[in-house]
This record gives sequence, structure tokens and C-alpha cells, in this order.
Amino acid sequence: MPSDTALRTGSIRAWLHAPVPASPMQARAQQLWLKLLRLVGNPPALLGLVILLVILVLAVFAPLIATHDIYAQDLSTRLRPPSAAHFLGTDELGRDVFSRIVFGARITLYIAVLTALIVAPIGLLIGTTSGYLGGWVDMVLMRVVDIFLAFPSLVLALAFVAALGPGIQNAIIAISLAAWPPIARLARAETLSIRSSDYIAAVRLQGASSLRIILSHVVPMCLPSVVVRITLNMAAIILTAAGLGFLGLGAQPPSPEWGAMLSSGREFVLTSWWIAAIPGCAILLTSLAFNLFGDGLRDILDPRHG
Repeated sequence: MPSDTALRTGSIRAWLHAPVPASPMQARAQQLWLKLLRLVGNPPALLGLVILLVILVLAVFAPLIATHDIYAQDLSTRLRPPSAAHFLGTDELGRDVFSRIVFGARITLYIAVLTALIVAPIGLLIGTTSGYLGGWVDMVLMRVVDIFLAFPSLVLALAFVAALGPGIQNAIIAISLAAWPPIARLARAETLSIRSSDYIAAVRLQGASSLRIILSHVVPMCLPSVVVRITLNMAAIILTAAGLGFLGLGAQPPSPEWGAMLSSGREFVLTSWWIAAIPGCAILLTSLAFNLFGDGLRDILDPRHG
């Protein structure tokens, strides 16, 4: 006789693979299960997700994982190579590189996530409004987008942060101001194909206002594409933040931001390679993980890539 656990497992499997769902909850569960299977069947995306989860764990539990005080200076141990006492060596002031990398993950994820939370709503609302209303609204909003897109994102971020002043908060604002136009362009393109749909016409005939149609019907349809684009843009956001830190316009010393660490280690790259190589590898690995996961997320959320 099969055990109760086996019976429960079999019943759950049958429930998830039922040809006709019996309830909305079962239909949503089946869709989620299929998306998880597609993610598992995509090794690069799964690898990116695992790397991001590891970085997230490092950021959340940084005080428990770090082995040394990230601000404590000890010139007697400066420029020590990786060893049992210092897993990734020490920097020019004798600070433990491993501990600073771990705490730097907090800053990097903080900048990336907060920028995404600012950029996504702004780009989504401007793009959907422009695409749905059309006319002079579309012309004005898209000309503003064109002005922002005329400048490279890093140059534009440098201009904004130079005007606002150095610091993490100002860097986030500057990166956000430079990163929202591509999202607006994408949302507008999606809206142009959605606004002529039959269900939009039916809702319009029922007397729904343009604001309600945009927020309740157009935005949810554009959201998956925007989420995928934001995930893929995370790498550019991280690189821009690191570039600002490298130039001294982002996080300020003694903050363990990876770009600032890379800047301070460039003087010792030939004699103490780990000071610059370790934060550089951290930036590379995080950016690569977001790109891999973003590609997999596109396959999951976008039916055209099914």
C-alpha cells in the first residue's frame, strides 16, 4: 500500500496536471507550475537565479557572514594576499576585502532595486498614457523621451549626479532619470498593439474612462514586458552605479561600494591584484547573473518566446 505522503504527492501532481482546471486558483497554480518547469529547464537562467539568491543571502546576513569590521584599519596587515585569516586579502588600509565585499552587496542591491522601483512605474505610466491617448500627448511625451535618449545613459547620469552632488541617494536619482526612457518606449509600443484590441473596445463602449482603461487593462498587459526589460537593465544599472562610485560621484569612502573599492585598488593592480580584481569580479558576476535570469524570465513571461 502506498504511504499517505505518496498519495498526497500523487494527488498534488494530478491536480497540477489536470487537463481542465476546476477553479481559478487551480488555473493560476498550473500556470505557475509550468513557468517553474520552464525555468528549471533553462540552465543559464537557473544559474543566474542561484547566483542572485546567493548575493541576496550575503546582503541580508552580512553582519553574520563578515569576518572583520569593514571600517577597522590595521596598517600592520595592509596589502596581505588571500589567506586563512583574510579570505580575499586586505586592502591598502588593512581592511578585510571579503567583509567589505559582503557588505558591498547590500549597497549594490539597494541601488539596483530602488532604481527599478522608481524607473518601472514612471516609464510604464508615461509609455501607456502616450500610446493610448495618442495625438499631442503622444507627441509631447515622446519628444521628451527622445531628448533623454539622445544622450548615453552613463553621460546623462554623470550630468545629473554632478548637478545634484555625490552620494548614494543622488546617484539613485541620477540613474533613474537616465533609465526610464527605454521603459516608456517599450510600454508605448505594447500599448499601440493593445489599444485596438476587441476587449479594449468593449470596455470603452461600457463607458470606462481613459484613466481606468489605462490602469486596469493596459498596464497589466504591459507589465510582463516591463518586468523583463527592468531585469535585463539591472546589469546596466549596476555598471552605471559602479562607474559613478569609481569616479567618486556615487558612494563615498569609506563605504564598501564595489565601484569605490575598484577605484581605490587601481593603484595596486600590478602588485596587489586582489584589491581591484575582487570587486571587479563581483560587479561582473552580479551583472551576468541579472542578464542570464532576465533572458530566462523573458522566455517565461513573454508568450512570443514560448
